Amino acid sequence: MLNNIGLPGLLLIAVVVLVLFGRGKISSLMGEVGKGISSFKKGVSEGKQELEDSAVAAKDVTPEDEKEKDKDEA
Repeated sequence: MLNNIGLPGLLLIAVVVLVLFGRGKISSLMGEVGKGISSFKKGVSEGKQELEDSAVAAKDVTPEDEKEKDKDEA
């Protein structure tokens, strides 16, 4: 369905949206979209960093006798 729009159709849609909402409203909306994308990227990177930090902080809780058994088998 969207494959049939083409460049003239996209231009027509852009002109209609510009006429309906005005330049100021569209620019403020795009600014908010940009802030949202930036916030999302920041949240993803913070979550990734938190996971990496927790992986480093994870410790081996295997009982000592099982560790020795694994060493003997190797």
